[in-house]
Amino acid sequence: MTHQQNAHPTTSSSHSRQPIRAAAGSFLGTLIEWFDFYIYATASALIFSHVFFPGSSQFLGTLSSFATLAVGFLARPLGGIVFGHLGDRFGRKYSLILTLLLMGVSTVGIGLLPSYEQVGILAPILLVLLRICQGIAVGGEWGGAVLLASEHAPEGKRSFYASFAQLGSPAGLVLSLMVFRFISEMPEEAMYAWGWRLPFIGSVVLLLLAFVIRSGVNESPEFEAQAKAAKTEASPIRLVLRDSWPLVLLVMGACTIGISSAYFTNTFMIAYATQYLGIKSSMILECLSIVAIVQLINQPIAAWLADRVGAGRFLLITSGLSLFVPYLMFSLVSTGQSLMIILGISLTKVFSSAFYAVIAGYVVSVFPVSQRYSGISLAYQGCGALIGGTTPMIGTLIAGQSAGQWWPLALFYTALALISFVCVLLLMRRREAFAVAALR
Repeated sequence: MTHQQNAHPTTSSSHSRQPIRAAAGSFLGTLIEWFDFYIYATASALIFSHVFFPGSSQFLGTLSSFATLAVGFLARPLGGIVFGHLGDRFGRKYSLILTLLLMGVSTVGIGLLPSYEQVGILAPILLVLLRICQGIAVGGEWGGAVLLASEHAPEGKRSFYASFAQLGSPAGLVLSLMVFRFISEMPEEAMYAWGWRLPFIGSVVLLLLAFVIRSGVNESPEFEAQAKAAKTEASPIRLVLRDSWPLVLLVMGACTIGISSAYFTNTFMIAYATQYLGIKSSMILECLSIVAIVQLINQPIAAWLADRVGAGRFLLITSGLSLFVPYLMFSLVSTGQSLMIILGISLTKVFSSAFYAVIAGYVVSVFPVSQRYSGISLAYQGCGALIGGTTPMIGTLIAGQSAGQWWPLALFYTALALISFVCVLLLMRRREAFAVAALR
């Protein structure tokens, strides 16, 4: 009897720590995934035009590099479908272990690729294939990480706990920018020959750490309850496409500014600042590293605040303010002064990253548990494919057509924010209508 009495508090204590473990596991897993994804994005802005597309003009080389970046985004819906199915059928944790392994193999493979000068056209072909694998891995990662954290969350704290999965993005960005800040200081010959490969190959260390931590997190209690009740769907994605496609489209639109802003400020801005404003790559990378730290601090505060004022209202405020901030951002960045660059981009990121932190927890409740992984993954990754991956390319085309003038780029950013504002408003009205119907 004494032994049983002593064992119970230990079990209870372990269970009570699961929400924290789940949040930490989601954060570390997405940190690794996004570190791998961001080192590719940064390399596409600075390195790949020289290594895989030599002989092209600077404009065409950069555009080709950003095209390989976009390919990864196009593959993300496939990852959302595949791993969403696995996550809804067999468990969130099972699916997330597989995404880590796929991302690790793909990223190390990119770091080992031969250059165009060594094997010709085969080099960019292999780059694209591995980039597709990266996209599939990230496509499956996001939904599972958000669900693992939010479905473990205590009552009334879903936005805050779900935001830890979103926190992996700025943390991965900080880490990737720090690494490339170091690499950009290398002699050009060494940087293009082998220096750029270091973060890709070295990411295997982080992968092993994340694998160990994530393995210690229990399965989502909501999924376990569904599985015990034998309510898991044989083909959840089919039901999502048949019954919930309007919701998928609305969630895609709602996620627009949260996804596109990251690649507008963190990827396109590198190319714009170096090519049109004459700012050194080391300087813009240093500025973006500081901005990423601002984002890292801002996101959990924003999620905590959203749980108190209401997630829907918070999303409307932040997407509404995002309509206006790009004009101030470009005005400050155009000065070429590091402090003004940091201030301008930070003002934009404060609102877009706050939106990004909260949107994950908000859209989780849109879909039923049995279709949730498939539904949010398809919507989020579909948005990433259509908007996120093409944002740097569209920005490059706009800048080329306008000879580097910034106001058309600011209008483009405003249009992205407007899409999110309208779709969040429609989602809020839909939820209110269902709530009223349920009371009748």
